[in-house]
Amino acid sequence: MIKLTVNGAERSFDGDPDMPLLWYLRDEVGLTGTKFGCGQALCGACTIHVGGTAVRGCVTPVSAAEGQAVVTIEGLSPDGNHPVQVAWRDLNVAQCGYCQCGQMMQAASLLTDTPKPTDAQIDEAMSGNLCRCGTYPRIRAAIHQAAGNPPKGTAPAANKGERL
Repeated sequence: MIKLTVNGAERSFDGDPDMPLLWYLRDEVGLTGTKFGCGQALCGACTIHVGGTAVRGCVTPVSAAEGQAVVTIEGLSPDGNHPVQVAWRDLNVAQCGYCQCGQMMQAASLLTDTPKPTDAQIDEAMSGNLCRCGTYPRIRAAIHQAAGNPPKGTAPAANKGERL
């Protein structure tokens, strides 16, 4: 029996310990904010936190979360007001939105480790999270805003009334 905490709730799992955490969260717990993208930890759509660290849920077995706290996008902030979530809304970061939960989870992890990241630190930390729509300038601006450090003159074009 695997015991873990998901978004603050104690859970048990008596299934295959090698089941990807992504499928446990989506199919067993019903938390569908974490998305399946590539299944190979290459796109970041399935990013969650395990023990405070951003991991890819598609390749992390449930057994790796034994005794750990797992946080999904649904648990990042119960009322949706984590600074990253607020910045994402303020700057209209999402376009299609599919990758954005993973993007926000990676960004939250970055800000925990590096509260005032530079552009280079943001680019490095976010490089494993792919966005098919190319909202990278808005993602970077939102991370700066969430850090309380919006860079001057780098507002995304879409927020100036222009098309990207």
